[in-house]
Amino acid sequence: MVQGYETVIGLEVHLQLNTRSKAFCADDASFGGAPNTRVSAISLGHPGTLPMPNRAHVAYAVRLGLALGCHINLVSTFDRKNYFYADLPKGYQITQDKQPICSGGALDIRIGSGVRKVRIHHIHIEEDAGKSIHDQLPDASLIDLNRAGVPLLEIVTEPDLRSAEEVDAFMSAMRRLARYLDISDGNMEQGSMRCDVNVSVRRRGQHTYGTRCEIKNLNSMRFARRAIEYEAGRQIALVESGQVVEQNTLHFDPQTGTTSPLRSKEEAHDYRYFPDPDLPPLVLDTAFIESIRSQMPPLPEEVYRRFTEEYGLSNYDAALLAEEKSVALYFIELCQHTPHTKAAANLVINKLLPWRDENQADLHSFPIGLPALTELLQLIADNQISNSAAYQRLWPALLVEPGQSPAALAQSMDLLQTSDAEFIIALIDQVLAAHPGKVSEFRKGKKGLQGFFMGELMRLSQGKADPKTATAMLLQKLQAL
Repeated sequence: MVQGYETVIGLEVHLQLNTRSKAFCADDASFGGAPNTRVSAISLGHPGTLPMPNRAHVAYAVRLGLALGCHINLVSTFDRKNYFYADLPKGYQITQDKQPICSGGALDIRIGSGVRKVRIHHIHIEEDAGKSIHDQLPDASLIDLNRAGVPLLEIVTEPDLRSAEEVDAFMSAMRRLARYLDISDGNMEQGSMRCDVNVSVRRRGQHTYGTRCEIKNLNSMRFARRAIEYEAGRQIALVESGQVVEQNTLHFDPQTGTTSPLRSKEEAHDYRYFPDPDLPPLVLDTAFIESIRSQMPPLPEEVYRRFTEEYGLSNYDAALLAEEKSVALYFIELCQHTPHTKAAANLVINKLLPWRDENQADLHSFPIGLPALTELLQLIADNQISNSAAYQRLWPALLVEPGQSPAALAQSMDLLQTSDAEFIIALIDQVLAAHPGKVSEFRKGKKGLQGFFMGELMRLSQGKADPKTATAMLLQKLQAL
């Protein structure tokens, strides 16, 4: 990127919702199915059919708006966006133009160790189009209308983003939030979340925006990053050469890594928006909004702050555990049974998550229950068993016998640590006798060898010697040499 320029980016994020039925009819809205089997007279645009709003669609919009701190508009209206849609049979999209359901709000994104607030302009309700398939027949395109009419929310940001990295962070945060709210899986590879990216450039220090170009339908963050970086470079090169950036709607080609014009950018009048005569204004009451507010789950940023501030976790561990709601709630439940939150975090990250990924299972189905995990953490905290013995020897045994008490199993395996003075003194004598050269070096002043002797002692004891007691007794013996 040429120095002296700033990239300015605004997003239009299309979030496909996981409602059972479509936005304005009762067709099945689930993903997949044989082509053109999840359709009806309404989604096929037959004359005389009438749309009806989906209550869950509205409720999900309010839920997202509340999570983002938006103003929920008690009255919003539906409009028809007229354009040639080969994959939307009625020839227009039902959307919201003049009076959307949510306005304002913001989403926090994490960039490095800092947090940035990206403002939301508005959120509106609309329906999805079908799917055009161009690669099955050599001289024709196929249309699958299963997706036509599926509920969408479009989240429109202010032009607050400044890099492809920030766009990636925003999309990741939005996907995480949608999953916490249980309104969408946010899977970009299945089209559940897509974005249009508005890109312009300006010289650093300028306050006026440059001419923006919109890159349509980016369905992966890798493509989005490449498209933004290429388009910003293209615009800077035009400005540097004295040419003018023309406002266009662009297509990104992943094969070449370049953008190309789809059409000149339309203004609102080119879509010929007008109020939908078949849908009256959507009127909400405060009781409906408050009922949704009362059922809101903990939100990702709240969970992250709890993990760092209350549980004392590192930023990395907190972010990892807060990424998925199911993992976060499991970890919170575990921490309700133990004060050893950092050790619990290590246990979940290093042992339970790999098991979950390998078995494609929920953490609550892990064979070792929360009481046993709590007991194991307490054994380690109380120095009754060493960390290495706990995870290298006791842990595999617990997986074989998950109903066993960790303490009882550790005792039967002779893993419990001891502070018995005679046992530890005998081990110290063995270690020193086995390494006379190291003892000689220690006497000459190489005090760092204390760690070596301690390691040998613990190895010889197979982790059974209490480290605190053994360290004190070893130091006493070495000082007497």
